[in-house]
Amino acid sequence: MVSKQETQRQTILHLWNNGVRQGTQIHKITNIPLSTIYDNIKKLKKNGEVGQKRGSGRPKKITGKFSRNLLRDVRKDTSVSTRTLTKKLCKNGLEVSHMTISRHLANHGYKKAILRATPMLTAAHKQKRVEWAQNHLNDDWSLTLFSDETAFQLFRNTVQRWYKKERPIRPMPKDRTKIFAWGRFYIMGKTSLFCFRRIMNAEFYVEILQNHVPQIDEMLGDDWRFQQDNDPKHTSRIAKEFLRDNVPEVMDWPSNSPDLNLIENLWAIVKGNVERRMPKNLNDLERFMVEEWNSIPETVILGLVGSMKKRCELIIENNGERISY
Repeated sequence: MVSKQETQRQTILHLWNNGVRQGTQIHKITNIPLSTIYDNIKKLKKNGEVGQKRGSGRPKKITGKFSRNLLRDVRKDTSVSTRTLTKKLCKNGLEVSHMTISRHLANHGYKKAILRATPMLTAAHKQKRVEWAQNHLNDDWSLTLFSDETAFQLFRNTVQRWYKKERPIRPMPKDRTKIFAWGRFYIMGKTSLFCFRRIMNAEFYVEILQNHVPQIDEMLGDDWRFQQDNDPKHTSRIAKEFLRDNVPEVMDWPSNSPDLNLIENLWAIVKGNVERRMPKNLNDLERFMVEEWNSIPETVILGLVGSMKKRCELIIENNGERISY
């Protein structure tokens, strides 16, 4: 089977031999990346050919049937370790290290990681998501206020850091203290971040709304709609009553749909930035939370709100399945 790279090289060579010698022209005809085109034009001018120069490094140790068997074993058991694969190859007459196997798998596009957890979608969920996306496909999102609450851990440990020699250790307490936050934003900006240190229930949620709806009205006037997910405290009787009497419109929202909620993307940005600053106590944590929330650029907000139509389209195209946002 001819590789994609070889096909591109031969296409460039064919056009070159037929008088098409401008990189931009070749790009318009073929849509091959300009960097690839210019690399091959350089080879043509220097050597008159586009073939790859034979490398001077060691030949590959895992080839032919060994490579096919290795890739088959990985497809068959996606949790298999490289050390187990090393033993299998050794039994079949090929001695390589587990690092060689790791590099070989990486060269074939394989990565190993814990599967990303996501809320399970039933057939009913998927159908509701498609119906919702169809109903809101052509909405004007400029006056929609997106909202959500989340928790920030003081000793979060998800950011990868460079180090030399021995891998550093970060002591982690058994009880990782949290601060909660409730945030809102719309296309023209964000409201202030509300931080709190108690569990939110329906009564507290209504209290928060009572204190912040006036600020929202001041920003958006009397023609806006409120987005929230289907958390039980959001859909409680007292919350519904308050929203009915004090908010112009509350959006319907499909269950189990964090991939549609734009504010989830903001939380990911803020949490990552806060963790990089390594807060030492709760006061540091809260201060960093507010600072990072306030520093989110307007371009990020505009981009997120502008993505809603595309998200709806993808939900419809994927028959309600999860989308990568």
